Amino acid sequence: MGKIIVEIQGQNNHRIAVKWLLLLLLLVLFILPWTMGTYVTWTASNILILSLFAAGFNILFGYSGLLSFGQAGFYAIGAYVCAKILLATSFLLPGFVGGVIAAGLASFIIGFLCTRHTQIYFAMLTLSFGMMIHSIIWKWRDVTGGDDGLVNVPRAPLAIPGLFSIDMSSVESYYYVVLVIVVLGIFLLWRLVNSPLGLALQGIRDSEQRVAFSGLSIQKFRLIAFIVSGMYAGMAGALMVPLLKYADPGMAHWTTSAEPIMATLMGGIYNFAGPIVGAFILYVAKELIARYTEYWSMVLGFTVVVLVLGFRGGVVSVLQNAFFSRTGTVSKKGGADA
Repeated sequence: MGKIIVEIQGQNNHRIAVKWLLLLLLLVLFILPWTMGTYVTWTASNILILSLFAAGFNILFGYSGLLSFGQAGFYAIGAYVCAKILLATSFLLPGFVGGVIAAGLASFIIGFLCTRHTQIYFAMLTLSFGMMIHSIIWKWRDVTGGDDGLVNVPRAPLAIPGLFSIDMSSVESYYYVVLVIVVLGIFLLWRLVNSPLGLALQGIRDSEQRVAFSGLSIQKFRLIAFIVSGMYAGMAGALMVPLLKYADPGMAHWTTSAEPIMATLMGGIYNFAGPIVGAFILYVAKELIARYTEYWSMVLGFTVVVLVLGFRGGVVSVLQNAFFSRTGTVSKKGGADA
């Protein structure tokens, strides 16, 4: 009985600590443009977008058990559609919404074909479709600009005609748009993974046959996860274009798909915060290493391997288990004895 009470108290302390950390993090992110320069604000915007990209990817990978190498395709679709709309209308919201919808439609079509398969077959199919999108962007010069991409994309104002218009020309002002969308997007993902849909996806990941015997459609739930993940990839791409002011074919390359994979592996697959923390570590490590050596990609790859092998289950899981060992409780994925 005493062990149960101690465990409950430890879990309550853990929840309180997490809430305070989240509030502190939000406060730091909110005041960041006021206290730091443009470069730090720019870097924070990139990290936030990568966090959203990685968190959406993990709905497919960590919660559904499907490894996709083609998320860059949806990222690029969101980016290019957003860029075309901004070049035509110069309004931020239509560009952003259009990019997300286009990525959702593409993920529905491709997901319908890919989710019939699993494991290596699924991974290779997503890689093939992703590189097909890259080839289309590269060759369809009249629409996409070919290898030059779409340049001089305006950082359009956040406006509703007749109601309000907010200038987004500075990095600091656009940072708050990124912050609000990323926070809302991650909150919606958290609600999803803790809903019956999220539990069904985890059940499929852990035991596909048992879920099938319960009468649930495996392919239907996998397709839903694929669409959600694709829309979040498109959302990240649509947010990135106004920040960079261009869209290029590299956004659809398989190396772009590798970024959320590495971030998720570094942070932790089975922890909701894992991809978010991993995105921060990955981006900062890449920026620091690139300053000191021209062989930064090799050093970064070695660093990722060391972190993945050294922090089994991801950085967040290791830190979580360390916290539970201090409070004398047992984590969900295995921790210290009570």
